[in-house]
Amino acid sequence: MSEIKVPDLGESISEGTIYKWLVKEGDTVGQGDVLAELETDKVNLEISAEEDGVISSILRQAGENVAVGEAIGIIGSADGAAVAGGGKPEAASAATGSSAPDGGKPEAASAATGSSASDGGKPEAAIAPAASEGVAAGSAALASPGARKLARERGIDLGEVSARDPIGRIGQADVNGHGAAVPEAAAPAAPAAAARPEPVKPPAPAGKAPHAEDGKATERKRMSRRRLTIASRLVEAQQTAAMLTTFNEVDMTAILDIRKRRKDAFKEKHEVGLGFMSFFTKAVIGALKAYPLLNAEIDGEDLLLKKYYDIGIAVAAKEGLVVPVVRDADRLSFPEIERKIGELASKARANTLSLPELQGGTFTITNGGVFGSLLSTPILNTPQVGILGMHKIQLRPIALDEERTANRPMMYVALSYDHRIVDGSEAVGFLVKVKELLEDPEALLLEG
Repeated sequence: MSEIKVPDLGESISEGTIYKWLVKEGDTVGQGDVLAELETDKVNLEISAEEDGVISSILRQAGENVAVGEAIGIIGSADGAAVAGGGKPEAASAATGSSAPDGGKPEAASAATGSSASDGGKPEAAIAPAASEGVAAGSAALASPGARKLARERGIDLGEVSARDPIGRIGQADVNGHGAAVPEAAAPAAPAAAARPEPVKPPAPAGKAPHAEDGKATERKRMSRRRLTIASRLVEAQQTAAMLTTFNEVDMTAILDIRKRRKDAFKEKHEVGLGFMSFFTKAVIGALKAYPLLNAEIDGEDLLLKKYYDIGIAVAAKEGLVVPVVRDADRLSFPEIERKIGELASKARANTLSLPELQGGTFTITNGGVFGSLLSTPILNTPQVGILGMHKIQLRPIALDEERTANRPMMYVALSYDHRIVDGSEAVGFLVKVKELLEDPEALLLEG
């Protein structure tokens, strides 16, 4: 018998939520088989079987929070020996009341059935209760999920409940009959008090029910752990950082021209499309080199000036926004950046990102333009002190000089920054540098 335990989730994660079980009680599993999915603040992880066997008990259900190292289920041996008797075949035989096999211990079998001891046996063993009266208390590890839930609701200790099941598994009927089977005078006071139904809460005063107005239909849905974490971090960012946003616009004519002329040859040679993200990543790196405070972090009363460029790329996944990190982006070429971003985005949408792929990051880029956003104010991905927001490319009339105007593909860009360490002049200078590098791709190649 072995316990299914919550594995180590990473340096900063101490608990998770069971997202779903992929097996049920009674299923036969092999070593390495995936048993359950665990949802953490950042990613979903798979819990695998450490040995062959049968799922004898599921201790924690989907939706429950569990800590690292906690047992959430039990795997018994394939021959069904993993029962309350500690996995010993003799104990299993005694519990079921079957006769002992050849060479076994007849007195154990006779004791379980409640029959008189055989010649030479031990008379005291004959007074053991019959299987029909329930297996001895203390088999809480073999209680069904429904029985555990019912026991929690009624405040009943499963260790005091006797099981009618021959193998010692406690069911809901055993919990229901626990109080009734004991004479009222002999029943302990604490369980009786705990079994009383909770008092009904008085209805909320009129006008105080925001979830159901005038009998209109509503639906209550539990937030996922990731969504709760996102909400907490965004509120924390707004409460702890002196966040401001500055804006500018970029003429995308030169980049669109390069993509139009080069995209086919680029894809044929590198087997990846030439998108906008590689241009923006290179431009951000060039601007970070010119304004290093945007690549820093506050640590108490100190500044950590980072001499490397791990750029986070925000990706909208089904379970919520995630920010995988492109490591050492300054050392990567255009095709390498495009390929890496494509890989991370695919993993994010398939919910297969690993924790190292999400940890760290010195600066973040988010692209609301793919959803049609014309302008927005991105929120900092703390402890970073800067985030660049990209937006929709839109044709707008632009004054080229005092006499000429032209329709140009323009994009608004936004920089949110932490004013505690970044002054407005630096933030504006950073964004202007990004604009200049994007509008002049030759400078981008030289400085990015």
